[in-house]
Amino acid sequence: MNKPKVLITGASKGLGLAIARKLDTEYCLILHASKSENIIELREGNFVLAADLSNADELSEFCKKLKSEHGDDLYAVINNAGISIDKPLAFQPERDIDHMIMVNLKAPIMISKTAIKLFGLKNKGVILNVSSCVAETGNAFQSIYAATKAGLIAFSKSMAKEAGELYAGHQIRILSISPGFIKTSMTDQIPELHREKYLKMIPAQRFGTAEEIAETVAFLLSEKASYINGSNIEVNGGLF
Repeated sequence: MNKPKVLITGASKGLGLAIARKLDTEYCLILHASKSENIIELREGNFVLAADLSNADELSEFCKKLKSEHGDDLYAVINNAGISIDKPLAFQPERDIDHMIMVNLKAPIMISKTAIKLFGLKNKGVILNVSSCVAETGNAFQSIYAATKAGLIAFSKSMAKEAGELYAGHQIRILSISPGFIKTSMTDQIPELHREKYLKMIPAQRFGTAEEIAETVAFLLSEKASYINGSNIEVNGGLF
């Protein structure tokens, strides 16, 4: 029996890689990176789909391949790929704004559009969009990044309601997860002064790990989470 397939975008490092490692034995993985050589871990039986998600043509081709090559067995999509270019908005080049909107918001929307059509044929599937704590708290110099991540939460809630309207008796779930400050290459770039400020805002008094996010993702994909739908799951150590 074929294992259900799960697409993970941005699977070459950070949260995406941790999620891939966690899901590797239970699912057949479709691992995305901007270039195929960026995927350094690939168990036999998994697949790679490479694309620059900031490029409209490559994104379109990526969605076509997802449907034609993996559509029959696709069970879940984890829209994890994201970028942050931190600058005051007054000095943010338009190309940076467009880049973040394309990768963080439009790409998940277009991939979800492909997935929901496939899930509708069998009335089952999960779309999990990786948002961020800054979608709700905001953060100086991350206004565009925060806006794209907030958009993912609203998108997920709306899509969950949409699936309920379109598919009778379905088992399709769309939700989002908002990690707090997690130890990744992105948070490693935070200046020490700011790191101390953020730690004071976290009751757990530590940054989270990518593995803790991966554990949450694994649960949300499982049947144990079958009644969790349209929700945004915060995994942030109590950040306020």
